[in-house]
Parts: sequence; structure tokens; C-alpha cells
Amino acid sequence: MPTMKGGATFRAVLTKMAAKLSKPGTVRIGFLENSTFPDGTSVPMVAAIQEFGAPKAHIPPRPYFRTMIADKSPEWPDAIALNLKQTNYSIPQTLARVGEGVSGQLREAIIDLVAPPLSPVTVMLRGMQLNDPKLVVTKGTVAEARRRVAAGLTNYGASDKPLIHHGDMLNAVAYEVKT
Repeated sequence: MPTMKGGATFRAVLTKMAAKLSKPGTVRIGFLENSTFPDGTSVPMVAAIQEFGAPKAHIPPRPYFRTMIADKSPEWPDAIALNLKQTNYSIPQTLARVGEGVSGQLREAIIDLVAPPLSPVTVMLRGMQLNDPKLVVTKGTVAEARRRVAAGLTNYGASDKPLIHHGDMLNAVAYEVKT
């Protein structure tokens, strides 16, 4: 009949592990509520408008966040399990590692998004701002951008990449661990 040794040691290890895992923790990942653009505009508000669109403002949805979650979330349980083992079952360290990883996946999703494309008027406005960094977008400047697009004028080499203009939204991706 087989015998088993180390039962007390095994129980001690399990007890220690259970104590560490019994302390709850959370990680919040995305655009935290106090992040703002240089002009004071709320980054979470703009990020939500980009994610879900704003039909009255003619902004189509650009679902970078939902797409990232759908594509990457199946990997997260294994990443959590691996990080728990690597951190000796430390909840704060595991959540910080997962927060960093998922934040990177979100940044990657923002960078990778190419559709739907920006309107030619938006690209023209970007170009006008490149030419005049102090330019404030108003109904008048939008009308001027429309006129320039209709006339076939240049956009001054402005980027037509959705979601990335100055990089402020991309740089605002963050995470917060609470234990």
C-alpha cells in the first residue's frame, strides 16, 4: 500500500496560499476618471465617444475597446494563473502585472484601429492645426475645412489615423490596483 509523506507541509503551503488569496483586490484598466487632455477635456468622455460614436456629431463608432476585450480576454485567466504562481500568490503584484499587460493590449488596439476612416474634413482640420497650432476648432473653422476639402486643397500632410492625433488618448491608458 502506498504511503504519503509531507501532508503537514502540504497543508501549511495550502494554508499560506489561501491566506494570500483570501484578500480581495481589483484592477481597473482603461481611461481613469481624472485623466484629461491638455485643454481640460475629459479623456474618458472622448474615449467613450470614439468607442460608441456620436451620430449627431457625425462621429462613427470605432470599437477598439470592445474588440480588444473580445480578442484578448480568453488569454486573461491563464495570465492571471501564471502571474499568481510567479509572484508567490501575491494579489497586488499579480493585479499590477495583469493591469500592465491589458493596458498594453488596449494601447495596441488603439494603434491597430484603421476603420472607419476619418472624414476628409477632420483630416483637413488636423492639417490646419499643424499649420497653425493655436487654431481653435469652431463652426467657422469646420466650415473653412469643408471649403478647402471641396476645393481639393492640401491637408498639409496631416495624419489620417483614427484615434491618434497627438497621442494624448493613447498615453492616457492606465490601470489602478486596489487591495
